[in-house]
Amino acid sequence: MEQTQNEQIPKGPCATPFAQTYFHGTKAGLKVGDFIEVGNNSHYGQRKNAKYIFLTATLDAAIWGAELAVGEGRERIYLVEPTGPIEDDPDLTDKKFPGNPTKSYRSTQPFKVVGEISVWQGHPAGQVMAMKDALAKLKEQRINSLND
Repeated sequence: MEQTQNEQIPKGPCATPFAQTYFHGTKAGLKVGDFIEVGNNSHYGQRKNAKYIFLTATLDAAIWGAELAVGEGRERIYLVEPTGPIEDDPDLTDKKFPGNPTKSYRSTQPFKVVGEISVWQGHPAGQVMAMKDALAKLKEQRINSLND
């Protein structure tokens, strides 16, 4: 491809319209600039002190995260930036499902909150209840998260 005199090719790291967007669904009240870090009680599984934190590249998976999070707070979806490496979440990838259909990832490094999605459509109440019931059955069967 030929460059014209008016075009400039950016050098070094810079924001592009093609940068990956990541989401984090929760009931925690956070502000832009806050960091989501490991060490808090997990919203899922055995509710242990979390070894990992999670993000997703799909809004739908983040909505599920917010809807399934324990607690009384308002369901929230944050835009986040990882500060270190991320890897596939084994609960939602090849260990249980082929590939990574929800584009869900985990990390031991903090995520910086860079924004909040204020308008989004949740799943139908019956679908959320069915998912919560399925998770409760897994817990009864002692089938735990691979992240615990």
